[in-house]
Amino acid sequence: MFPIRDHNPSSRRPLVTWALIAANIAMYLVTLPGQEAGEMLWAQLALYPLAIVNGELMGGLLTHMFLHAGLLHLGGNMLFLWIFGDNLEDQMGRAGFLGFYLGAGLAAAAAQIWADPLSPVPMVGASGAIAGVMGGYLLMFPRARVDVVAIFIIFFKVFTLPAWLMLGLWFGLQLLGGFANVGAQGGVAYWAHAGGFAAGLLLALPLFLRRGGPDFWSRTHGHPPHPDAAYAGSRIPRVTRR
Repeated sequence: MFPIRDHNPSSRRPLVTWALIAANIAMYLVTLPGQEAGEMLWAQLALYPLAIVNGELMGGLLTHMFLHAGLLHLGGNMLFLWIFGDNLEDQMGRAGFLGFYLGAGLAAAAAQIWADPLSPVPMVGASGAIAGVMGGYLLMFPRARVDVVAIFIIFFKVFTLPAWLMLGLWFGLQLLGGFANVGAQGGVAYWAHAGGFAAGLLLALPLFLRRGGPDFWSRTHGHPPHPDAAYAGSRIPRVTRR
């Protein structure tokens, strides 16, 4: 089950979200497997928990957010950023959102290092930072409607869930994965996901309080503070911005 869109249009062009997506795609193309120079660059820019603990390769705390281990890894992360990033950028402003995104990514890296500080295995991917975006989205728009696809062998079905349910389930799965894979080398960085998500909730809290805190939810009933996206044409149409 994975999201394909939300019903939450933004009021401005999400230039930072687009730029982050473009930067991730560009870095993936530069570091494609099979290119010796690209593979060397990938290895230099990845995050190595053991090296960080020893005070080495500190730049990886930032650069790992723009590297990916494959096309599916990149595509999945960019889909989540595309769906949820524009609305937080709309609320925070472009500079604020960029700082939020990078801060969540650093917190995610810290969580993974805390969970496995002696690991020599490189960690890469934007998913920790994007998990932060999802955490902030949950705080601001808990009842925003999100379209998800459930795949049943060769069939699939699109249905709509409230953001709190979809994102809450995702966070719960990261916690379960983290506890189930304690001590495992490689694989999914579950603690980076969980840490990034929790950091996103905390980093978005000042914005939430400026909007009125619980009164903001009371005014909107947990929905975005504007009409839902309009749909036309097909069963899964494009969003038309108001």
